[in-house]
Amino acid sequence: MSVKGLDKLRTLFAQEAEQRLARLGQLVLELEQSDVGDLTEVIAEVFREVHTLKGSAAVVGFEDVAQYAHGVEEKLAQLRAGSIAPTPAIVDALLVAVDRLGSMIWESVGGDVVDEMANAAALTRLDAAFDPASNNGQPVRTAEPAAVLVVPAAVPPVVAAVPQIERATVQAREGSATVMVPVERLDELVRMVGEAAAAHLRVGRVLTERMGVEAANLSEFSELSRLLIGLQEGTMRTRMVPVATITDSLHRAVRDAARSLGKDVRWEVLGDDTELDRSVLHELADALLHLVRNAVDHGIDSPDERVARGKPAQAVVRLHAMQLGSEVVIAISDDGAGIDVDRVRQRAIRSGIEVEGLSDDEITHLIFRSGFSTVDFVSDISGRGVGLDAVRSSVEGARGRVEVRSTAGVGSEFRIIVPITLAVLRCLLLETAGQRFAMPLHRVALAQAEETTTLLHAEGRRMLQVNGAPVPVSDLADVLGVASNRTGPGNYVIVNGALGQHAFLVDALVGQRDVVVKGFSALVPRLDVLAGASIESDGSILLVLDPPGLIEHSRRVDGRSVESDGAPITARRRGGRLLVVDDALTVRELQRTILVRAGFDVTVASDGIEALAHLENETFDLVLTDVEMPRMDGFELTEHIRNHPTLANLAVLILTSLASDADRERGMSVGADGYIVKSSFDEQSLIAAVDRLVGVPA
Repeated sequence: MSVKGLDKLRTLFAQEAEQRLARLGQLVLELEQSDVGDLTEVIAEVFREVHTLKGSAAVVGFEDVAQYAHGVEEKLAQLRAGSIAPTPAIVDALLVAVDRLGSMIWESVGGDVVDEMANAAALTRLDAAFDPASNNGQPVRTAEPAAVLVVPAAVPPVVAAVPQIERATVQAREGSATVMVPVERLDELVRMVGEAAAAHLRVGRVLTERMGVEAANLSEFSELSRLLIGLQEGTMRTRMVPVATITDSLHRAVRDAARSLGKDVRWEVLGDDTELDRSVLHELADALLHLVRNAVDHGIDSPDERVARGKPAQAVVRLHAMQLGSEVVIAISDDGAGIDVDRVRQRAIRSGIEVEGLSDDEITHLIFRSGFSTVDFVSDISGRGVGLDAVRSSVEGARGRVEVRSTAGVGSEFRIIVPITLAVLRCLLLETAGQRFAMPLHRVALAQAEETTTLLHAEGRRMLQVNGAPVPVSDLADVLGVASNRTGPGNYVIVNGALGQHAFLVDALVGQRDVVVKGFSALVPRLDVLAGASIESDGSILLVLDPPGLIEHSRRVDGRSVESDGAPITARRRGGRLLVVDDALTVRELQRTILVRAGFDVTVASDGIEALAHLENETFDLVLTDVEMPRMDGFELTEHIRNHPTLANLAVLILTSLASDADRERGMSVGADGYIVKSSFDEQSLIAAVDRLVGVPA
């Protein structure tokens, strides 16, 4: 076979392997579900998938992959023979093995050197998990379902990566046949269909203006219009993927987080066949991952606490997806303790946020603020104040909104509402300052004439009375920075925001139609008030407005500095003295540079003894320390601080490469306020964690 032919064969193998690996991961998770019943067939299917991957890898010349798969297959043979039971430790090890198998395949396809150390580590973990001494010779469960065993993981859990949707292929089905189509081709097809629709509109305009013929009255033109609409709808359907595309990875994240925290959590999915544009789902993948991990960490209480409150020991985290008109709603809910509104309010006050006059719903939405967290102990999973802010950003990037509902003692639900597709949006066309704009219709709550409206004045600004509630009003021309030439009454367009509604005064309402939305070139500066643009029938550019960006910008224009989550911004400055303790000069200087750039006064020390000398003579607000250091390590330093009569209340954050549960527990036992593993931290998260523990003064 030629080199070119072999490359094509290997690429095809990698594409098929990605689907098999996704199925394999789902099957492995089923091995510990109490409602599966007879596991014999599940184990057999796991074995078959690994065996098929082994054979296919050998055929395309990936011997390393085939040998590794063979090693996994030998362990699975023990499960199939019934000599050992699929315990949580075995499921942990199998999931790691599947992850490593996927990495090997893409390393091989890309021509990279296969990481043999990673292979050996994964197989060693598999050997340890399958050791009969650690499983007490338990037989495979067949008919009698048993409760899922949930114990703290002995090693850090592997958090499933969000699937690489951009790399995936979309399957177009005809009967039982399947054709693999790269998504880049679908994107190009959608672009060309959009161009054809725009050209069709221009032809109709030419017929009317130059030939005096009403295009709509020509049967041929009407037939072409009908065919183009059908082509556009069909093309958009090829871009649709079910929510089920990412539910397996979310299940994995829930399981890993629960194992790490010693909680018993069942994962449920409803409506996973609901479809939406792959680009929208890709935009939401990280947000959904944040929400399910947040539900396990923040929402779900421990089994003992649940039993004491009269709840089942096993908690439930549920994803429910559904289509409502042109929008898709994805809800992540849990039956935990709910959001403590009073705790959020107190944390907001400590952070310098003005909360007087805010309702409980507005207080609850403060959790979406950047850097805001109600967790007292900072860890890798939570407490850094970046998760829910990232959720809000991702959802707004998909032109959607996020809502939260919570009942104390009952649980919480986060709802993400997004348009089915971002490529074609149903829009309300409007005019202001002599220009035409498009407003996405899924955000429009109401449109009404100015002359039929009664304006109020509250809090120093104009308000509109809508269904008995006051709604802030802005002139769209002022928000966009264009000169208004309005001489008569206009119209109000009321749009939905994260915390309520906002009204915009415009000159005229033109109508509704589908708009093919295109993003701007990288050469064009990003404007928060714009979602994209489209081409009109006369060749002019139609700008598509972004309602959340408009609301935020209007508040700045109106002189009300309010964050996008609706909470007033208090003028804040960073401050405080920090002591950074690390024996590695490079790490020490990197941390110092980051924190100084963030506005902190930083002193450094190379070990615990030097740090104590600084603490005896100087005053600090926080100690940021490594663990493994000469003379005095970070645990000893923290313990010394807690036992010192004048230093006992000093905040201590441990930042280390030690990631075991035993090390984390020791960090908590000696009195650290936070324990962060270096491999999971970035600059933004470090600053957010320090802000949380030091407090950013008003």
